Amino acid sequence: MAYILLRRKWRSTRAMYIVMIAELLGTVAVLVMFGVAQPDLYRTKLWRAGHELGFNSSPNVILWAYANYEPLPKLPFVWSQTITDFNVAISVLSLFLLLSKLIAFIMHVWFPIVALFINLALAALYSASLGGQAGPDYLDPDHPSRVAWYIAKPCTVAANQDIQSSCREAKGAFAAACFMLSIYVINLGLNIWALLPNEADKQNFKDDDDESGSPAALKKGDGWEMQGVPPTPRTGAMPYTPRTMAFNTLDRNLPLRNQYA
Repeated sequence: MAYILLRRKWRSTRAMYIVMIAELLGTVAVLVMFGVAQPDLYRTKLWRAGHELGFNSSPNVILWAYANYEPLPKLPFVWSQTITDFNVAISVLSLFLLLSKLIAFIMHVWFPIVALFINLALAALYSASLGGQAGPDYLDPDHPSRVAWYIAKPCTVAANQDIQSSCREAKGAFAAACFMLSIYVINLGLNIWALLPNEADKQNFKDDDDESGSPAALKKGDGWEMQGVPPTPRTGAMPYTPRTMAFNTLDRNLPLRNQYA
């Protein structure tokens, strides 16, 4: 079996197109949800509501640090501007890579080994996004939080309708990121399926043997095709060429004279 690593074919073209359609829908969803959340549509609002409900620290630690000329404390990743910017960045990257993948797939240059590294990277990025959106908050020792309250609890724990609306938006963004992570996990499954040895490797190995001048190929007459010289027909009379005429002339053995002798 001759295993081909680079120019491997996908096992199911239909499955690839179906997953790409689902990936497009998910990419549009995260682009809208993460784009709307930037720069701070509901992050600080949910942070403050969680403190009032006794679930996490308070955003007033920033004001306290400024007022007392103290360095800013290390904010929890879930409430920082970094997680918002990170989510927007990976959503834009997902759209760019999806368009590139579609073009490369149509041109038959989207190889499984290349897609494997890209899908692994995107799966890791969305895993980090999910970890950031539902991350812990241990900034306030009196109100530690292992999971963000808007993920762990229903939005109805807040009586304020505006807070409930922001909570649902945050849950929707989290759900969209989960959907994108599942898409890339499915892509990884298709990658592994395509990279596993299959019957096509055996067929390619047989084709290479037939084209390499093996005894089986020579029996079929493929050796003549590879050399580009047609076989000489076996007839009773010897074929005459200019070179043959010249040698016969030197030997005083003219073909016409011998023929009518």
